[in-house]
Amino acid sequence: MQPPANILIVEDEPAIADTLVYALRTEGFEPVWRATGSEALDELGSRMFALVILDVGLPDANGFELCKIIRLRSPRMPVLFLTARSSEVDRIVGLEIGGDDYVTKPFSPREVSARVKAILRRANMAPPAPVSSTPSSSAAPFQQAERRETGFAHDSERCEIRYNGARLDLTRYEYRLLKTLLSRPGRVFSRDELMTRAWEDPGASLDRTVDAHIKTLRAKLRAAAPEIDPIQTHRGMGYSLRV
Repeated sequence: MQPPANILIVEDEPAIADTLVYALRTEGFEPVWRATGSEALDELGSRMFALVILDVGLPDANGFELCKIIRLRSPRMPVLFLTARSSEVDRIVGLEIGGDDYVTKPFSPREVSARVKAILRRANMAPPAPVSSTPSSSAAPFQQAERRETGFAHDSERCEIRYNGARLDLTRYEYRLLKTLLSRPGRVFSRDELMTRAWEDPGASLDRTVDAHIKTLRAKLRAAAPEIDPIQTHRGMGYSLRV
């Protein structure tokens, strides 16, 4: 039997933290509570965690900035934001800097537990990160048809996509979204279709999650080819890959 997954809770309000600790422990997790960003970073350096629940408004740090530091240290660490803010701008900012999901206070502890389980399911389905950006002779051949039609080259065995010859450093969601668009260049995929294909549990994600990740994906594509926007937006419909 596997030991329970460690979940780090970074929250400065004891009442909220106690509720989360109880709810997660009831679901079979091993929660660890820390009240400040500095304590959380120390904890992350001392043991392994499966996920971080991170309050945006901490007494010693901005949760978004703390997430950036966590991402630098552990690029694959799932992060679930807690916040009293509810505006769409705040939600999108949280997703753009690497958050996996977002819960607004007040919330149901059962909802948080459900989102934690959904994020961990998605994380376990994620492809392994490439060991090196240098092509090797043993790598599976790229799909040349995609290269000719769109400027992309997709090595599905290594879960790697190149654009104009440059390897894209993609998150698991960006990879799955782009892989879906590459599967049918020119076809319009609705947000629901993209969410269903890219997320293991699409019902547990935010309404504008796809838009936020498309935005970060576009930024990475512009870095490889500033003069081209290969992803086309179809208002009220979805997205497609230009052909």
